[in-house]
Amino acid sequence: MRLVVTGKQGQVVSSLLERGRAAAIEVIALGRPELDLADAASVRSAIAAAAPDAIVSAAAYTAVDKAESEPDLAFAVNETGAGAVAEAAAALGVPVIHLSTDYVFAGDKAEPYVETDPTGPVSVYGASKLAGEQKVAAATDNHAILRTAWVYSPFGANFLKTMLRLGESRDVLRVVADQRGTPTSALDIADAVIAVARRLKADPDPALRGVFHLTGGGEGTWADFAEVIFGGLRERTGREVRVERITTADYPTPARRPANSRLSTKKLQSSYGIVLADWDASTRGVVDRLLAAGPAT
Repeated sequence: MRLVVTGKQGQVVSSLLERGRAAAIEVIALGRPELDLADAASVRSAIAAAAPDAIVSAAAYTAVDKAESEPDLAFAVNETGAGAVAEAAAALGVPVIHLSTDYVFAGDKAEPYVETDPTGPVSVYGASKLAGEQKVAAATDNHAILRTAWVYSPFGANFLKTMLRLGESRDVLRVVADQRGTPTSALDIADAVIAVARRLKADPDPALRGVFHLTGGGEGTWADFAEVIFGGLRERTGREVRVERITTADYPTPARRPANSRLSTKKLQSSYGIVLADWDASTRGVVDRLLAAGPAT
Protein backbone atom coordinates (compact mmCIF):
# COMPACT_ATOMS: atom_id res chain seq x y z
CA MET A 1 0.00 0.00 0.00
CA ARG A 2 1.25 3.45 -0.91
CA LEU A 3 0.10 6.28 1.35
CA VAL A 4 0.75 9.87 0.30
CA VAL A 5 0.68 12.43 3.12
CA THR A 6 0.79 16.19 2.65
CA GLY A 7 3.52 18.01 4.53
CA LYS A 8 7.07 17.06 5.42
CA GLN A 9 7.71 18.36 8.92
CA GLY A 10 4.50 17.97 10.92
CA GLN A 11 3.99 15.75 13.94
CA VAL A 12 1.56 13.42 12.18
CA VAL A 13 3.72 13.27 9.05
CA SER A 14 6.80 12.31 11.07
CA SER A 15 4.76 9.77 13.01
CA LEU A 16 3.33 8.27 9.81
CA LEU A 17 6.81 7.87 8.35
CA GLU A 18 7.91 6.01 11.48
CA ARG A 19 4.79 3.88 11.90
CA GLY A 20 4.57 3.18 8.18
CA ARG A 21 7.91 1.42 8.29
CA ALA A 22 6.69 -0.74 11.17
CA ALA A 23 3.45 -1.51 9.30
CA ALA A 24 5.31 -2.37 6.08
CA ILE A 25 3.55 0.25 3.99
CA GLU A 26 5.10 2.93 1.82
CA VAL A 27 4.53 6.45 3.13
CA ILE A 28 5.44 9.32 0.79
CA ALA A 29 5.56 12.79 2.35
CA LEU A 30 4.92 15.61 -0.12
CA GLY A 31 5.47 19.28 0.67
CA ARG A 32 7.03 22.41 -0.70
CA PRO A 33 8.41 23.03 -3.23
CA GLU A 34 6.82 20.16 -5.20
CA LEU A 35 3.48 20.46 -3.39
CA ASP A 36 2.31 23.88 -2.24
CA LEU A 37 -1.18 24.00 -0.72
CA ALA A 38 -1.57 27.55 -1.99
CA ASP A 39 -1.04 26.31 -5.57
CA ALA A 40 -3.77 23.87 -6.66
CA ALA A 41 -1.90 22.90 -9.83
CA SER A 42 1.13 21.79 -7.82
CA VAL A 43 -1.13 19.77 -5.52
CA ARG A 44 -2.71 17.91 -8.42
CA SER A 45 0.54 17.20 -10.26
CA ALA A 46 2.57 16.14 -7.20
CA ILE A 47 -0.11 13.78 -5.89
CA ALA A 48 -0.80 12.28 -9.31
CA ALA A 49 2.91 11.62 -9.86
CA ALA A 50 3.11 9.74 -6.55
CA ALA A 51 0.30 7.35 -7.61
CA PRO A 52 -1.14 6.80 -4.12
CA ASP A 53 -3.57 4.16 -2.93
CA ALA A 54 -4.85 6.69 -0.38
CA ILE A 55 -4.08 10.27 0.60
CA VAL A 56 -3.68 11.76 4.07
CA SER A 57 -4.38 15.49 4.15
CA ALA A 58 -2.24 16.42 7.15
CA ALA A 59 -0.51 19.69 6.21
CA ALA A 60 -2.18 22.75 7.71
CA TYR A 61 -1.73 26.26 9.00
CA THR A 62 -1.63 25.59 12.75
CA ALA A 63 -0.41 28.87 14.29
CA VAL A 64 -3.63 29.41 16.25
CA ASP A 65 -2.85 32.87 17.63
CA LYS A 66 -1.05 34.15 14.52
CA ALA A 67 -4.06 33.18 12.41
CA GLU A 68 -6.02 35.99 14.03
CA SER A 69 -3.82 38.47 12.14
CA GLU A 70 -3.29 36.27 9.06
CA PRO A 71 -6.79 35.04 8.18
CA ASP A 72 -6.20 35.05 4.42
CA LEU A 73 -3.20 32.75 4.75
CA ALA A 74 -4.98 30.47 7.21
CA PHE A 75 -7.94 30.06 4.87
CA ALA A 76 -5.72 29.67 1.80
CA VAL A 77 -4.00 26.68 3.40
CA ASN A 78 -6.71 25.15 5.57
CA GLU A 79 -9.69 25.68 3.25
CA THR A 80 -8.47 26.08 -0.33
CA GLY A 81 -5.47 23.78 0.10
CA ALA A 82 -7.51 21.06 1.76
CA GLY A 83 -10.05 21.28 -1.04
CA ALA A 84 -7.32 20.92 -3.66
CA VAL A 85 -6.02 17.76 -1.98
CA ALA A 86 -9.52 16.26 -1.90
CA GLU A 87 -10.07 17.17 -5.54
CA ALA A 88 -6.83 15.41 -6.43
CA ALA A 89 -8.04 12.33 -4.56
CA ALA A 90 -11.34 12.43 -6.45
CA ALA A 91 -9.56 12.72 -9.79
CA LEU A 92 -7.48 9.64 -8.99
CA GLY A 93 -10.39 7.70 -7.52
CA VAL A 94 -8.69 7.12 -4.17
CA PRO A 95 -9.84 7.87 -0.61
CA VAL A 96 -8.67 10.93 1.30
CA ILE A 97 -8.23 11.09 5.08
CA HIS A 98 -8.40 14.69 6.24
CA LEU A 99 -7.18 15.70 9.69
CA SER A 100 -9.22 18.34 11.47
CA THR A 101 -9.59 19.71 14.98
CA ASP A 102 -11.70 20.22 18.09
CA TYR A 103 -11.47 23.96 17.34
CA VAL A 104 -14.42 23.63 14.94
CA PHE A 105 -16.60 23.68 18.07
CA ALA A 106 -17.34 26.62 20.36
CA GLY A 107 -16.43 24.63 23.46
CA ASP A 108 -19.53 25.57 25.44
CA LYS A 109 -21.18 22.14 25.56
CA ALA A 110 -21.25 20.39 28.94
CA GLU A 111 -20.61 16.91 27.49
CA PRO A 112 -18.09 15.58 24.96
CA TYR A 113 -18.91 16.62 21.41
CA VAL A 114 -20.29 14.08 18.94
CA GLU A 115 -19.88 14.34 15.20
CA THR A 116 -23.41 15.60 14.59
CA ASP A 117 -23.22 18.48 17.09
CA PRO A 118 -23.50 21.97 15.61
CA THR A 119 -20.12 23.53 14.90
CA GLY A 120 -19.29 27.10 15.92
CA PRO A 121 -15.60 27.98 15.88
CA VAL A 122 -14.52 30.92 18.03
CA SER A 123 -11.17 31.54 16.29
CA VAL A 124 -9.90 32.16 12.77
CA TYR A 125 -7.98 28.90 12.93
CA GLY A 126 -11.10 26.95 13.87
CA ALA A 127 -13.15 28.66 11.16
CA SER A 128 -10.51 27.89 8.54
CA LYS A 129 -10.39 24.22 9.54
CA LEU A 130 -14.18 23.95 9.42
CA ALA A 131 -14.16 25.51 5.96
CA GLY A 132 -11.57 22.91 4.97
CA GLU A 133 -13.81 20.09 6.16
CA GLN A 134 -16.62 21.47 4.01
CA LYS A 135 -14.36 21.68 0.95
CA VAL A 136 -13.24 18.08 1.42
CA ALA A 137 -16.80 16.80 1.78
CA ALA A 138 -17.89 18.74 -1.31
CA ALA A 139 -14.99 17.43 -3.42
CA THR A 140 -15.44 13.70 -2.81
CA ASP A 141 -17.70 11.27 -0.98
CA ASN A 142 -14.72 8.95 -0.52
CA HIS A 143 -13.37 10.70 2.55
CA ALA A 144 -12.85 10.25 6.27
CA ILE A 145 -12.48 13.49 8.22
CA LEU A 146 -10.74 12.79 11.52
CA ARG A 147 -11.06 15.48 14.18
CA THR A 148 -8.41 15.26 16.85
CA ALA A 149 -7.16 17.45 19.70
CA TRP A 150 -4.18 18.53 21.80
CA VAL A 151 -1.63 16.71 19.62
CA TYR A 152 1.84 15.95 20.97
CA SER A 153 4.70 13.67 19.93
CA PRO A 154 8.48 13.26 20.05
CA PHE A 155 8.61 15.43 16.91
CA GLY A 156 8.37 19.15 16.18
CA ALA A 157 7.03 21.76 18.57
CA ASN A 158 4.24 20.86 20.99
CA PHE A 159 3.05 21.36 24.57
CA LEU A 160 4.77 18.26 25.97
CA LYS A 161 8.17 19.19 24.57
CA THR A 162 7.73 22.80 25.72
CA MET A 163 6.96 21.64 29.27
CA LEU A 164 10.05 19.42 29.37
CA ARG A 165 12.24 22.24 28.05
CA LEU A 166 10.91 24.79 30.54
CA GLY A 167 11.09 22.24 33.33
CA GLU A 168 14.86 22.04 32.90
CA SER A 169 15.27 25.52 34.40
CA ARG A 170 12.04 26.32 36.27
CA ASP A 171 10.74 24.80 39.48
CA VAL A 172 7.18 26.12 39.07
CA LEU A 173 5.13 26.52 35.91
CA ARG A 174 1.73 28.20 35.63
CA VAL A 175 -0.64 26.13 33.46
CA VAL A 176 -4.29 26.65 32.50
CA ALA A 177 -6.67 24.38 34.41
CA ASP A 178 -10.12 25.40 33.14
CA GLN A 179 -9.91 24.04 29.58
CA ARG A 180 -10.77 20.33 29.30
CA GLY A 181 -9.82 17.99 26.49
CA THR A 182 -7.81 14.91 25.62
CA PRO A 183 -4.09 15.03 24.82
CA THR A 184 -3.52 12.80 21.80
CA SER A 185 -0.26 11.23 20.68
CA ALA A 186 0.57 11.73 17.00
CA LEU A 187 2.08 8.24 17.07
CA ASP A 188 -1.32 6.85 18.08
CA ILE A 189 -2.98 9.02 15.42
CA ALA A 190 -0.62 7.57 12.81
CA ASP A 191 -1.52 4.00 13.77
CA ALA A 192 -5.22 4.86 13.47
CA VAL A 193 -4.77 6.65 10.13
CA ILE A 194 -3.02 3.61 8.67
CA ALA A 195 -5.85 1.37 9.86
CA VAL A 196 -8.47 3.73 8.41
CA ALA A 197 -6.62 3.96 5.09
CA ARG A 198 -6.50 0.18 4.75
CA ARG A 199 -10.24 -0.13 5.39
CA LEU A 200 -11.14 2.69 3.02
CA LYS A 201 -9.06 1.14 0.25
CA ALA A 202 -10.64 -2.28 0.67
CA ASP A 203 -14.22 -1.55 1.71
CA PRO A 204 -16.71 0.75 -0.10
CA ASP A 205 -19.12 0.78 2.86
CA PRO A 206 -20.55 4.33 3.21
CA ALA A 207 -20.49 3.90 7.01
CA LEU A 208 -16.69 4.15 6.83
CA ARG A 209 -16.94 7.59 5.21
CA GLY A 210 -17.77 10.91 6.82
CA VAL A 211 -16.66 12.67 9.99
CA PHE A 212 -15.12 10.85 12.96
CA HIS A 213 -13.54 11.93 16.24
CA LEU A 214 -10.08 10.55 17.03
CA THR A 215 -8.50 11.27 20.40
CA GLY A 216 -6.78 9.41 23.20
CA GLY A 217 -8.82 7.83 25.95
CA GLY A 218 -9.83 9.78 29.04
CA GLU A 219 -9.79 13.52 29.60
CA GLY A 220 -8.02 16.23 31.55
CA THR A 221 -6.93 19.84 31.62
CA TRP A 222 -3.70 21.39 30.39
CA ALA A 223 -2.58 21.44 34.03
CA ASP A 224 -3.36 17.72 34.35
CA PHE A 225 -1.35 17.11 31.18
CA ALA A 226 1.60 19.05 32.61
CA GLU A 227 1.48 17.12 35.88
CA VAL A 228 1.67 13.78 34.07
CA ILE A 229 4.61 15.09 32.03
CA PHE A 230 6.44 16.24 35.15
CA GLY A 231 5.57 12.99 36.91
CA GLY A 232 7.47 11.19 34.18
CA LEU A 233 10.33 13.64 34.54
CA ARG A 234 10.48 13.02 38.30
CA GLU A 235 10.42 9.23 37.91
CA ARG A 236 13.25 9.22 35.40
CA THR A 237 15.48 12.02 36.70
CA GLY A 238 14.33 12.90 40.22
CA ARG A 239 13.68 16.49 39.19
CA GLU A 240 10.61 18.12 40.80
CA VAL A 241 8.57 20.69 38.88
CA ARG A 242 5.38 22.00 40.45
CA VAL A 243 2.33 23.03 38.41
CA GLU A 244 0.49 26.16 39.53
CA ARG A 245 -3.08 25.95 38.25
CA ILE A 246 -4.41 29.12 36.63
CA THR A 247 -7.48 30.17 34.63
CA THR A 248 -7.78 31.06 30.97
CA ALA A 249 -8.29 34.67 32.07
CA ASP A 250 -4.87 34.56 33.77
CA TYR A 251 -3.22 33.65 30.44
CA PRO A 252 -4.84 35.79 27.70
CA THR A 253 -4.12 34.90 24.07
CA PRO A 254 -5.09 36.54 20.76
CA ALA A 255 -7.28 33.56 19.82
CA ARG A 256 -10.02 32.15 22.03
CA ARG A 257 -9.71 28.49 22.98
CA PRO A 258 -12.68 26.15 23.49
CA ALA A 259 -13.26 25.56 27.20
CA ASN A 260 -14.49 22.07 26.34
CA SER A 261 -12.41 20.22 23.73
CA ARG A 262 -13.62 16.75 24.65
CA LEU A 263 -14.62 14.65 21.63
CA SER A 264 -16.64 11.45 21.83
CA THR A 265 -14.91 8.66 19.88
CA LYS A 266 -17.78 6.15 20.01
CA LYS A 267 -18.54 6.48 16.28
CA LEU A 268 -14.94 5.64 15.30
CA GLN A 269 -14.97 2.64 17.64
CA SER A 270 -18.29 1.43 16.24
CA SER A 271 -17.33 1.87 12.58
CA TYR A 272 -13.66 0.90 12.65
CA GLY A 273 -13.07 -0.82 15.98
CA ILE A 274 -10.35 1.73 16.74
CA VAL A 275 -9.72 2.76 20.35
CA LEU A 276 -6.63 4.79 21.23
CA ALA A 277 -4.71 4.27 24.46
CA ASP A 278 -5.48 6.46 27.46
CA TRP A 279 -3.74 9.79 27.09
CA ASP A 280 -1.74 9.53 30.31
CA ALA A 281 -0.17 6.21 29.30
CA SER A 282 0.79 7.52 25.85
CA THR A 283 2.12 10.71 27.44
CA ARG A 284 4.41 8.79 29.76
CA GLY A 285 5.70 6.78 26.80
CA VAL A 286 6.65 9.90 24.85
CA VAL A 287 8.22 11.51 27.94
CA ASP A 288 10.35 8.41 28.52
CA ARG A 289 11.42 8.35 24.87
CA LEU A 290 12.43 12.02 24.86
CA LEU A 291 14.30 11.84 28.15
CA ALA A 292 16.16 8.75 27.03
CA ALA A 293 17.21 10.61 23.88
CA GLY A 294 18.81 13.50 25.80
CA PRO A 295 18.09 17.12 26.78
CA ALA A 296 14.84 18.66 25.49
CA THR A 297 15.09 20.90 22.46
